[in-house]
Amino acid sequence: MKLSVIVTTYNRPDALKKVLQGLYAQTRLPDEILVADDGSGPDTRVMLTGFKHRPGPAVFHVWQKDLGFRAARARNKAVAAASGDYLVFLDGDCIPGPHFLADHLALSEPGCFFQGKRVLVDESTSPTFDITDCLSFGRLLFWALAGHLGNAHHIFRIPFFPGLKKSHGLSGIRSCNMGVFKTDVVAVNGFNHDFEGWGREDSEFAVRLFKHGLVRKDHPFRAVCYHLWHRENLRNRLSDNDRLLKKAMATDSHVCRNGLNRLKAHGSLYDLNSSDTAG
Repeated sequence: MKLSVIVTTYNRPDALKKVLQGLYAQTRLPDEILVADDGSGPDTRVMLTGFKHRPGPAVFHVWQKDLGFRAARARNKAVAAASGDYLVFLDGDCIPGPHFLADHLALSEPGCFFQGKRVLVDESTSPTFDITDCLSFGRLLFWALAGHLGNAHHIFRIPFFPGLKKSHGLSGIRSCNMGVFKTDVVAVNGFNHDFEGWGREDSEFAVRLFKHGLVRKDHPFRAVCYHLWHRENLRNRLSDNDRLLKKAMATDSHVCRNGLNRLKAHGSLYDLNSSDTAG
């Protein structure tokens, strides 16, 4: 099964580089990586050129103009460009553990989407925390015991832990670590572009996946990522986004009106592993 990883970013090339290094260190490499860029400046593109000739999966830079927080649309542009059967959504400040993708694939199942967990890296540790920490359980345990990691119990990888559960719950839904078949994403018309500003676009997406017939899967000790500290995003549109979420919950439809269908056939897609530039 072909696996595409979609990494959302905005003006954090230092964190994004750590995430990409984590993806290149996977026990199961992705078949392609798509950076869903919500309008970053040139520093991000400069950083990404360092991966152009690196052996391993191709990295694509899918960029849109900076017109405010439009993560839903940025993700959809990457979804439209992705060639994988299974999509893993990851934020550009969430470093994947070494078995992250192997676990996602092992837990993939038709009729389900997988919601992964995250460990929170505190402000003082985030500047130096990188894939070398994720690869060393001793270092992770040190940071946890020193009080620098939130949700630290997730550092333990226990593949056969009997805590795997299925539900239709919205608590803890986060697109910073989520896996779903592309056919299901297309069936619900992707993320809803009506969401602008931080918050709730991932919950509304999950609501429509449920209405499409999917079940949510969770596992506390597999497919974990390490979320680097950042200042909280502005929440000036949260009340509007709450209304959009409630609207989705109140309808029987699993398809949003303003999603994948609104994208142009050719966006700003850059293949960093070739000399061709489109869009």
